[in-house]
Amino acid sequence: MLTITALPAFTDNYIWLLQDDDARRCAAVDPGDAAPVLRWLEAHPDWELTNILITHHHHDHVGGVDALKAATGARVYGPAAESIPGRDIALTDGDTLEVLGATLRVIAVPGHTLGHIAYAHEGSTPWLLCGDTLFAAGCGRLFEGTAEQMFQSLRRFTALPAETLVYCTHEYTLSNLRFAQAVEPGNAAIHKRLQEVSDWREQGRISLPSTLALELQTNPFLRSAEPGVREAASRQSGSELATEIDVFAALRAWKDRF
Repeated sequence: MLTITALPAFTDNYIWLLQDDDARRCAAVDPGDAAPVLRWLEAHPDWELTNILITHHHHDHVGGVDALKAATGARVYGPAAESIPGRDIALTDGDTLEVLGATLRVIAVPGHTLGHIAYAHEGSTPWLLCGDTLFAAGCGRLFEGTAEQMFQSLRRFTALPAETLVYCTHEYTLSNLRFAQAVEPGNAAIHKRLQEVSDWREQGRISLPSTLALELQTNPFLRSAEPGVREAASRQSGSELATEIDVFAALRAWKDRF
């Protein structure tokens, strides 16, 4: 059985550490900084880092790869369509890989970057390593892709089981929920989640993982079909928005200036 632990990095990044408690082996996900992982390994000398999983090429996700690979010999997996330092295995949509005894399926999710991938585990307890594509109550900025690409990428996630645990890589939840409340001020689930996450953050607790079920209730970027979301986005854009993709694009532009 795998345990997933958050190792904070930089200001608001999380490096996810997948742990096989029986074999004492682990895998690091998007280690933008080697130091948190090396400190963890130093504090757990009977553990071995065997794998590094990368979702996309941004420096805050790959900056620690070379140092970790040099220190541990870990095998590096990453998207084939992007330049990933130290990559041993190039992955494309639909590939599967075995990591610490778990089978992961690769999902191509262009939008934040063009080659961005996610890793989905669809066992009895499903979970998703989604990088900077889906956030708790939000989604990634469109640095390279289009709104339509990101919209379609998020739809691939919503096809996963509702109980899927969502492991994104930034602590953006409070600011995202404030935006969600501006979009849907009458959404009781958003109000409840905002209060809960505010309390957690005051206590020093992280807000992750989320679940797809919770995201479908509270994440405006997954709710572009809702009449209230469409109306709010139309008001912001100054014109009636006809399609879900138009609504999504307007929401993303609104969030960028929120």
